[in-house]
Amino acid sequence: MLTVARLHSAPEIFCSLQGEGPRAGCPAVFLRLAGCNLRCAWCDTKHALGGGIAVGEAELAERLLRYRCPGLVITGGEPLMQQAGLVELLKLLPADLTIEVETNGTISPCPELAERIDQWNVSPKLAHSGNSAADSLVAPALAALNATGKAWFKFVVRGEEDWPAIERMQLPQERLILMPCAADRAALDAAAPAVADLCIRQRVRYGHRLQVALWSDTKGV
Repeated sequence: MLTVARLHSAPEIFCSLQGEGPRAGCPAVFLRLAGCNLRCAWCDTKHALGGGIAVGEAELAERLLRYRCPGLVITGGEPLMQQAGLVELLKLLPADLTIEVETNGTISPCPELAERIDQWNVSPKLAHSGNSAADSLVAPALAALNATGKAWFKFVVRGEEDWPAIERMQLPQERLILMPCAADRAALDAAAPAVADLCIRQRVRYGHRLQVALWSDTKGV
């Protein structure tokens, strides 16, 4: 059994385009799980922090496969709070389905899950998120995700002042993605140039957050 975020009185499952990370722009079915171990000041999915709807793995697999998408993105909330249920769900899905997990990087994946996931989109939370470093920057979990060889580390940044904290994590430079801190299209347009300049100076990838650019702050897309 998995607890899925509730949106419009139904489990939050939808087909869209991946908005972030190296597969940005690719079609996928999204499964948003409920529950999170952090509380970010600028969180844009606060409806997924608690509550939710309990759905069995077999029913979830059937719902996901209806969309006939080449990829699945498991997001939250924090999906790694429900690893046992995820392991059982993924056993019911086709082996050729590309599976990504969005995680805040505070929980190490179990071996069964690490083996099946094709891509980890890890988003460690910096000081401006409002979380303490002790809660949001867990070195053993980041190391475990990095050790899979399938992790990308994407940071929501406000500007140059965020770079020292990122640099101290000593993550692979070629696996870093910096994204503007923006909850809607207007804020994204305003913040993007400064983050792009930072990416150029530090020689890292820029991520534009397509879901914000295309749909602003609309949920379920």
